[in-house]
Amino acid sequence: MKEENSTYRWGMVIDLDRCTGCGACVVACQAENNVPISDREQIARGRNLHWLRIERYWEGEFPNVRARFLPMLCQQCDDAPCEPVCPVYASYHTPEGLNGQVYNRCVGTRYCANNCPYAVRVFNFSEPHWPKPLSDQLSPDITVRSRGVMEKCTFCVQRIRRARETSRIEGRNIHDGEVQPACSQTCPPQAIVFGNLADPDSHVSRLARSPRRFRLFEDLGTDPSVIYLKGGGHEHAG
Repeated sequence: MKEENSTYRWGMVIDLDRCTGCGACVVACQAENNVPISDREQIARGRNLHWLRIERYWEGEFPNVRARFLPMLCQQCDDAPCEPVCPVYASYHTPEGLNGQVYNRCVGTRYCANNCPYAVRVFNFSEPHWPKPLSDQLSPDITVRSRGVMEKCTFCVQRIRRARETSRIEGRNIHDGEVQPACSQTCPPQAIVFGNLADPDSHVSRLARSPRRFRLFEDLGTDPSVIYLKGGGHEHAG
């Protein structure tokens, strides 16, 4: 549930009118978070380990048809279906609105994945492996998960923690735009905006009030922190 007194409530706005489906966010997420590489055999078995994927759908009818792309990641729900079903409390809710995941507590029941309506949790079936030279680019800020645990998008929580430590040392709050997940930082058309939804003046909060806003499966009552903007205009100026 929401923490009304929290200074931060992290959220994301994705403008579908800007997204070109290039996949840069997928690659950036993979590199930043030490996500293992799935070979052809694993993918053929449905064992894809991407924390972020691009969904493609078609709008209109032939010949006036247009491809649309929708980046799909953990929606960081305020009423997350994945959390109450975890028998060992590996899935939990943080005061800043994130769906946390304790990897060394997870026992791999996969109840959370079965209860997630967005299918954004992945199970690590094999020991992590990176072919050379990719093994030389692992981030020291992220643990390498052992086999048998659930993985998912964390909004690059390591970057949030780094910004929190810096702001605490300097005696201030985290500035708007100071925290950028890998996907948002890498997006060429700036379709992904991240920030503090608890601040009504932040960039992400202003975009979240757009009349083009919608959230996936809103009728389920999961209250996601990822907000999408329908096609039809640009509102990123400023």
